[in-house]
Amino acid sequence: MELTLLGHSCVLIEAAGSRVMIDPGNFSAFSDITDLDAILVTHQHADHLDPEQLPALLQRNPGASLHTDPDTAEILAREEIPVTRTQPGEVFTIGGLTITPAGSQHAVITEYIPRISNVGLYLTAPGEPAFFHPGDALDAEVPGDVDLLGVPVNAPWCAVKETVEFVRRIAPVAVLPIHDALLTEPGRDIYLRHIGGYGKEDGVPVHDLHGAGTLTL
Repeated sequence: MELTLLGHSCVLIEAAGSRVMIDPGNFSAFSDITDLDAILVTHQHADHLDPEQLPALLQRNPGASLHTDPDTAEILAREEIPVTRTQPGEVFTIGGLTITPAGSQHAVITEYIPRISNVGLYLTAPGEPAFFHPGDALDAEVPGDVDLLGVPVNAPWCAVKETVEFVRRIAPVAVLPIHDALLTEPGRDIYLRHIGGYGKEDGVPVHDLHGAGTLTL
């Protein structure tokens, strides 16, 4: 499995003969990405799905299927963009990759903002590591062991104490920091020290791909 962080929560994954992208948002750089088999979206917020860049992304990748949470699927259907809904527990495959949606709602931002759907994505394949991307929620029940966990580092809806407990609950082999576009570099380092230092009793390895290219697992 090869993973490339394209900024914020956008991850390019190449595994089991398939090439998929998760959450192409407006804080991410993917204007040169081609040859995708699928585009997966956890929820509708622009930092996870940029509506302005989506048409060009689909045009560059005519063979890619588009899979989104239910609320986003409704929005795209009104725009006559072909899309498949991801529902919690409804497993689907992209080539040799098996994708299990997990979780149903975005984390609470404030009580004054209505909640929307958010569906995390658990990717597995025979002989490959298991990767989980939670989108913007920390409460999903992941249906198996996780080798690499995408961990939202900072957001209006989360605190580092909740992030650390999320990592401890999932108990991954290692973590991949995502959702960090709102942070300065010094502030980001503080978050990563908390996550890596307290994500397990003896710490958890942090694969920081910020500006670092591709990780091979």
